[in-house]
Amino acid sequence: MKKSDFYFDLPNELIAQTPIEPRDHSRLLKLSRETGEISHHHFYDILSFLKKGDLLVLNNSRVLPARIYGKTEKGGDIELLLLENHGNDEWETLVKPGKRAREGAILYFSDGLLKGEIIRVLDDGNRIIKFYYDKTKNIYEILDIIGQMPLPPYITEKLKDKERYQTVYSKEIGSSAAPTAGLHFTHELMDKIKEMGVNIAYVTLHVGLGTFRPVKEDNILDHKMHTEHYTLPADTAELINKTHQNGGRVIAVGTTSLRTLEGSFKKLQKTAADDGVTDIFIYPPYKFNVIDALITNFHLPESTLIMLVSAFCGRENTLNAYKVAIEEKYRFFSFGDAMFIS
Repeated sequence: MKKSDFYFDLPNELIAQTPIEPRDHSRLLKLSRETGEISHHHFYDILSFLKKGDLLVLNNSRVLPARIYGKTEKGGDIELLLLENHGNDEWETLVKPGKRAREGAILYFSDGLLKGEIIRVLDDGNRIIKFYYDKTKNIYEILDIIGQMPLPPYITEKLKDKERYQTVYSKEIGSSAAPTAGLHFTHELMDKIKEMGVNIAYVTLHVGLGTFRPVKEDNILDHKMHTEHYTLPADTAELINKTHQNGGRVIAVGTTSLRTLEGSFKKLQKTAADDGVTDIFIYPPYKFNVIDALITNFHLPESTLIMLVSAFCGRENTLNAYKVAIEEKYRFFSFGDAMFIS
């Protein structure tokens, strides 16, 4: 398959710049995998599409406020995006401008609250930086004070409330981007879902910036997928197996939950407790082993994520649903509207 097989033309004005309030008042397009039938709703209508005995699997990763601004020793502006904690207060980072970030350079953030030394420049241009700070706080507490959310490049408006780029159930800090399908849930909506007899379980997949990396190769099989760390807890695995045994549906909330479940199954050939990294690339045709339905946002043209959705419900169904969503002026991408693929 070619990446152009997954192209669609999206007007810029449909790229959501700010989140909807309240969270569950975003729009929801319901799509049938089997027939391609489409209907239009709001996210709070998800209650009508769930059944007692179903299981929602959510990704509880929490976004690190990983974008920080500082100064060099000579007073020049510098911007860092923290990518991965290597331990011992050493982080892999993206740095702009790179010419001010040579090995040995000292950087200062928030009037000295945090100091960094560039100890290595990697082959791909990323930097390894060692941070120094008052140990009465940990690095995550400091980042909460001085860091900004690493919003995707297509969002140009400043986020007023950092928590709006977190799910209400986020817990395990470590993502470079939000698992955005979960942004539509409120605590009240989740309580109503549980009252219906629908179970909720969690996985953790730390979303990397590779999720935004475009597919550059014309033949999609030549695309190299990024890796992401995940944890599939024993109680979640048990609930998944029980749900299927009892005839219920396993519904992945977001492509990150889906990649965790399917990636782990591919490795173990069963659903069981697991911890590791996945670089699973899902595109048509693909046999799904774990999930029966999917809640997801609308994704970028020619991205690995629209390829994944196309594998789940068919390329023609997917592109037709996107065409209808554009005609109906749905909001796209991270702060946009959602789909329920049944």
